[in-house]
Amino acid sequence: MELEKTQQVNRDIVANIEKDLRYISGIIKQKGRELLSNYKITPPQFIALQWLFEDGDMTIGELSNKMYLACSTTTDLVDRMEKNLLVERVKDTGDRRVVRIHLLEEGKRIIDEVIKKRQIYLEAVLKDFTMEEIQRLQNNLEKLHQEMR
Repeated sequence: MELEKTQQVNRDIVANIEKDLRYISGIIKQKGRELLSNYKITPPQFIALQWLFEDGDMTIGELSNKMYLACSTTTDLVDRMEKNLLVERVKDTGDRRVVRIHLLEEGKRIIDEVIKKRQIYLEAVLKDFTMEEIQRLQNNLEKLHQEMR
């Protein structure tokens, strides 16, 4: 009987953690969209720019896989970003048949600005946390992230 009670408590805790993470994710997404309204990019374009910023040049296929989009959708996305001088298509130096998407300075600038604004927002949210609470949160989030990989 005690084991069943413990398992139910654990399930309730896991359910609450999942719910909190879902709500936090939604808030971050909404805040991100508010920040993007000051820029000439859409949320999917921002996600593509983030991948290029973090992982470097990649093909349409690689970017499509990371974004869980069809190649045709990603091609349209890249076309619009290229038109706005955020990215450019470059031939791979090792294999001229391969075309990679390269992040341009304007794309880097936008990513950098938006991420800094997100960090300022998070800093304001954490203002009433102690340094110890912030460090514990960071450690636990890092551990959770590692386990999910």
